[in-house]
Amino acid sequence: MKQGWEYKKLGEVASFFRGLTYSGKDEVSFSNNIVLRSNNIDLNTNTINFDELKFISDSIIIPKDKKLKKNSIFMCMSNGSKLHLGKVAFIDKEYPYAFGGFMGLIVPKEDELMPKMAYYYFCSQKFKTYLSSIGNGANINNIKFVDIAKDTIPIPPKSIQLAIVSELDKINELIRLKKEQLKDYDKLAQSIFYEMFGDPVENEKGWEVKKLIEVSTLLNGRAYKQNELLDSGKYKVLRVGNFFTNSNYYYSDLELDNEKYCYKGDLLFAWSASFGAFIWNEAKTIYHYHIWRVLFDKDCLNIHYYKYLLNTMTSFFMNDVHGIGMVHLTKSGMEQYKLPLPPLPLQHLFAQRIEQIERQKSAVQKSIIDLETILASRMQYWFE
Repeated sequence: MKQGWEYKKLGEVASFFRGLTYSGKDEVSFSNNIVLRSNNIDLNTNTINFDELKFISDSIIIPKDKKLKKNSIFMCMSNGSKLHLGKVAFIDKEYPYAFGGFMGLIVPKEDELMPKMAYYYFCSQKFKTYLSSIGNGANINNIKFVDIAKDTIPIPPKSIQLAIVSELDKINELIRLKKEQLKDYDKLAQSIFYEMFGDPVENEKGWEVKKLIEVSTLLNGRAYKQNELLDSGKYKVLRVGNFFTNSNYYYSDLELDNEKYCYKGDLLFAWSASFGAFIWNEAKTIYHYHIWRVLFDKDCLNIHYYKYLLNTMTSFFMNDVHGIGMVHLTKSGMEQYKLPLPPLPLQHLFAQRIEQIERQKSAVQKSIIDLETILASRMQYWFE
């Protein structure tokens, strides 16, 4: 314990609110009543995203304590996935949105505990370790406010709280800027693609065209039951979310047919809920059913060109998505799309330019990892 700091139970320095409970029949396609849920917390950045919003009938009166409040912490209290449990986002302004019953809102008493200080504590390894000891439930993992209230949080003098928040904010801002730099590199690569090949849907440059099924084979991964996904094991299990918002992996010890694994250098395509092509750069990994492993004819396609081609055409593919609860592409439909095939030497030239950009991105990604290591170290210093 640090000299001059107080240590109090969270229940003494914060109020706790559970989210709104509603039934499926209350959901509508659009209304003024927006309800945020666990998937509205970006697992990589601990910020709120507004994808896949839920709407409930305007006839439902939402109590004030079921809406997001400025300077509060939005927390996942119950979820079928351990990866979401305990995830938080800091609410930096007043929102008119309700939050669902599996979520909770923690409102610190600002005269004792700075809200951002509390938020960083909830991001710390110390709190995550505490959570692992209180999660319970057979099918759905649960956190109870009564248990969170028992946890002890360090409360330094206000001047030190300000210094801690300022330091951690600065490191996070550097990380954010680096991630924006990665996006700029992606935009540059996309502009090079259009400059060299034009719009692949319009094909105004008149390249040779073949159906995807003529030059590719799409292999499905394996669907999993929740109890088959382990916290550790022989193989990683790659799911769609790992490409977009979730850097945490499940594992499996299952030995499967060879086609259910992906390998370093494979081209993969996420085809359900979120969409896009990716080149896998890790060792032997199990991939989920909602991902295709794309085998292709290397005599007419370069992998870097093919990746950018598929991603450029994704908005066109989206015109043919199916499903109500979870939109998806169909394998039979995907196989019929027509792909432009520029001369292979031109594709190779594009790949050389992309590889240069990827080297620059790797340097930025390394700096992000270094900054995240510093952030974790500083949080450990302050909170453990």
